[in-house]
Amino acid sequence: MTGTKITAWSGGALYLLTVALLVGGAPRASGTVHGVGALLALSLLVGVVRRAPLLALALTLLGSTAVVVGPQGPRAELAASYQGRFLSYLAVDLVLGLIVATRPRRTSIAAVAGSLLVQLLVIGGFSHGDDLIVDVLVALLAAAVTCAGGLLSRERREHAAVLRSQETAEAVIAERLRIARELHDMVAHSIGIIAIQAGAASQVIRTRPTEAAEALRAIEVTSRETLSGLRRTLVALRQADPVAASPENPAAFGPSPGLADLDRLAAATADAGVQVEVRRSGEERPLPGDIDLSAFRIVQEALTNVVRHAGTGRCRVLIDHGDEELTVEVVDDGRGATGNGPSQGFGLVGMRERVALLNGELRVGTRPEGGFRVAARLPLPAPVGAAEAR
Repeated sequence: MTGTKITAWSGGALYLLTVALLVGGAPRASGTVHGVGALLALSLLVGVVRRAPLLALALTLLGSTAVVVGPQGPRAELAASYQGRFLSYLAVDLVLGLIVATRPRRTSIAAVAGSLLVQLLVIGGFSHGDDLIVDVLVALLAAAVTCAGGLLSRERREHAAVLRSQETAEAVIAERLRIARELHDMVAHSIGIIAIQAGAASQVIRTRPTEAAEALRAIEVTSRETLSGLRRTLVALRQADPVAASPENPAAFGPSPGLADLDRLAAATADAGVQVEVRRSGEERPLPGDIDLSAFRIVQEALTNVVRHAGTGRCRVLIDHGDEELTVEVVDDGRGATGNGPSQGFGLVGMRERVALLNGELRVGTRPEGGFRVAARLPLPAPVGAAEAR
């Protein structure tokens, strides 16, 4: 037996010994003393109550009943003596409240019914006259109060469990959406460029082998970059894996892309046939990682849509570092929105989700003068100096 079990059963034995002393050792004491003593003796059953509440209920019911029906003082004091001794049933009611709070409903109902039956039978046999109605009402009210407290505790615990389950489900859904956005934004751009380069290479491989070789080299570079991004994503998903995230595996690590990689992104897009003009304004400063990554992904997805749907060879990327917000804009002079163009599909959904998570604003649509425009405003945290000044 473990120490906890020994302590619990020792407490049960001490409880029975205490009840025996109350009944046989002080028969002439007042009923109130006996009742309060039996109620205080419940503290000895704390271990049993935690491990086996039904057994604790049986012990307290036995002990309280023994205190009530035990030897009494002179006959003239019987009425007052019994009224005081009925206090011992409060211990039974406290255990009942715990059972209602923690045990299945059928078990709780059976425990409450059995306990009330014993209490009412004993009160009916040892209480007389006008005191009978009062004692019965007190017993019923005490049981009702403790059972109501147990029900309230059960409902609060069940409600907390439901909230935890909902939070877990929402966290899982949010993580799945985040992974879906990352994979889409990272793979869609690269696969689009690879498809265009492969098509160009297949057309000129016999007539212009030099250009075909350049297209194949662009496919190789883009493929390697995509593979590196996929490795970073897989490592992020398996951070608990000591092998995948170990320092001995340097290929698993690498910084997440950001606005500093726009020139590389523009060069890759140019290889796919779309020249990208990157303009920056405002005071450039280090950005939080989530904002930097989201801004890069928005530009990447917008450029992917230009390559796949715009039907143009030029576009502009505008990056404005404001005091309170970062503005990202991608503009082209192509054919604008079509039925299966940039206004459709998962790319726009992913952009909206990224901007919404950062409490920003996204505007997409066809320009009046022609072409398509993607503009996102992402709020920036206040600089440390400005925050302290405020």
